[in-house]
Amino acid sequence: MPPLGLSGGGWEAEIAPAEGGGMRALRFLGRDVLVPAPEGEPLGGPFGAFWMIPWANRLDGGRLGPHRLPVNRPQDGTAIHGLSRDRPWHVAALAADAATLAQEVSAGPYRYAARLATTLGPEGLLLDLAVVNTGEAPMPFGAGWHPWFVRPPGTRLAFRATHRCTHDARTLPIAAAFDRGLEGGEEAFLGLDTHFPGWDGLARIAWPGRVLTMTAAGALSTHLQVYAPRSPPVLCVEPCSHLPDAPNRPDLEPLGPMRELAPGEILTGRIRLAMECSQPA
Repeated sequence: MPPLGLSGGGWEAEIAPAEGGGMRALRFLGRDVLVPAPEGEPLGGPFGAFWMIPWANRLDGGRLGPHRLPVNRPQDGTAIHGLSRDRPWHVAALAADAATLAQEVSAGPYRYAARLATTLGPEGLLLDLAVVNTGEAPMPFGAGWHPWFVRPPGTRLAFRATHRCTHDARTLPIAAAFDRGLEGGEEAFLGLDTHFPGWDGLARIAWPGRVLTMTAAGALSTHLQVYAPRSPPVLCVEPCSHLPDAPNRPDLEPLGPMRELAPGEILTGRIRLAMECSQPA
């Protein structure tokens, strides 16, 4: 299925149901917000955006209590970014400025149904996610959104949190210290691949002439992963629901456990992107 083109309120998005429900492009008044996916290249980065369900970031050895998930990042022995991004979604509803996608997954110990509504309009870009445990047993669930934002010279990032994690060479957390968050340009964030528990659900990315405000609610509003490699010039600011590898980090898990969903229980979250321009596009 080809990507869906949506537009409204100055926003334009290309949603790819066949590619895990990800986003191949996002623009505001004709200017890229996400690094656009090259023609023919599958989502996964460093471009576009994808969803992480039913866990965000990495699980060491694919371990989840008594369960073992497939290790899809063999170079560091982790199961990364969940199951939904590797499976297609179907279109449940479609309009010029909105789309609702749905997905049912049965893989390993997981049985779940997910629903994702994307709406573009004067309020900005709205992403509404709901995930329900359709299995017969309680399971740990989590979610996250992994955007690859553009990073032109002069980019600045600001958000508040309560902690900052240190991590090992595989980007798995090993400790956490009290931290107020981050505010600054590349001197503050360049080279990070770092998790911030206790995020307050608000982040701002300032580019020359415009400011993007990200507001998260529900399960997606408590944790933030920031990835800013020295090359290529991208900035990942990833709302998520839990600490990376939380089930295998008993000393750190209280800072951000996955949520145990009983059969029929639902995890929900919303992300809103709004743009303010001080210069004409």
